[in-house]
Amino acid sequence: MKIGITCYPTYGGSGVVGTELGIEMADRGHEVHFICSSMPMRLRPSKLIAFHEVEVMSYPLFQYPPYDLALATQMAEVAESAGLDLLHVHYAIPHSVCAYLARGMMAPRKLPFITTLHGTDITLVGINSSYLGITRFAIEQSDSVTAISRYLRDKTYEEFEIKNNIEVIYNFVNCDKYRRTANPAYRQSYAPDGEKIVVHLSNFRPVKRVTEVVEIFALVHEKVPSKLLLIGDGPDHAAAEHLAHKRGVHDHTFFLGKQDNVEEILGIADVLLLPSEMEAFGLAALEAMACEVVPVATRVGGVPELVTHGADGFLAEVGDVPAMADYCARLLQSPDLLAEMSRAARQTAMNRFCTSLIIPQYENLYRRVLEASGSAPAFNQSTC
Repeated sequence: MKIGITCYPTYGGSGVVGTELGIEMADRGHEVHFICSSMPMRLRPSKLIAFHEVEVMSYPLFQYPPYDLALATQMAEVAESAGLDLLHVHYAIPHSVCAYLARGMMAPRKLPFITTLHGTDITLVGINSSYLGITRFAIEQSDSVTAISRYLRDKTYEEFEIKNNIEVIYNFVNCDKYRRTANPAYRQSYAPDGEKIVVHLSNFRPVKRVTEVVEIFALVHEKVPSKLLLIGDGPDHAAAEHLAHKRGVHDHTFFLGKQDNVEEILGIADVLLLPSEMEAFGLAALEAMACEVVPVATRVGGVPELVTHGADGFLAEVGDVPAMADYCARLLQSPDLLAEMSRAARQTAMNRFCTSLIIPQYENLYRRVLEASGSAPAFNQSTC
């Protein structure tokens, strides 16, 4: 198949999932064209992966550059020149609207598009009165709609009164790539005296509550010699760093910024802290679990669909810093408990969320959409 993918090229979950999906599709022999405002963080073009940058014209009359119109035009141009079979857009606003416009521009040729909902496009942006109507319209006009959790599917039905079927296809992780590191020297570079390692991975937006990560770690550090690794960057970086100084743990905290190979860092950690106010799924927790890192997360959104409390991780209420610190310290103080839950976390990732299980669901979805539109190519059954 020839697939066009549009996602935000940022450190957020929707961009990561869209990028990783394209990479996995290319590994299975499909031709993938990324149509984005800039190169996605984890993307490296190859023989079967092409990147098309959306260029926006600046003009004094425009208070805000019309990115959505430029994107729709680029989608249509790439679909024409590359002979795309379909478009798959991640995050409803404005990507699904742009795909709808591109499909109209391609008429009478059929260009179906699929929309994958990721979270804040529904729970925050989409329900804003300025965007609710257009978000509902774009979802209903999509040839197929997927959501990354049952929670998000149900939330979409509730908020938008959508009549279309929304299929749940969970986020995924490459279990061969994300695994425990076998390089003790790398771990020692952060914890030279054998300290335990706590990690956090996010885009440092307020919803991720990064300052609470520092608060939790400060309490844990009082009980257990440990280090904190913070992967990512964003608006709350400065506040988190200031708090680390204030709480006296800055010398034990590493702000690592955005990383392309997060699996190498996750693979040396013991516990992941995810105190988010909302997570539609919790991709960071899944990637950590594949690396045998036990998540201590909040019981919000789709996280309980991933983490089973007391078995492969711990869940607490939003803002309950003492409880999350207690769970984390309990794990770090008990080698047997940590080892048992680490194995269970890895097993959950392998049994339910590996690419070998999830990617075929997307391939099957693509095939069904193309067959329904009457534009299905001659599929190579060895890859599909």
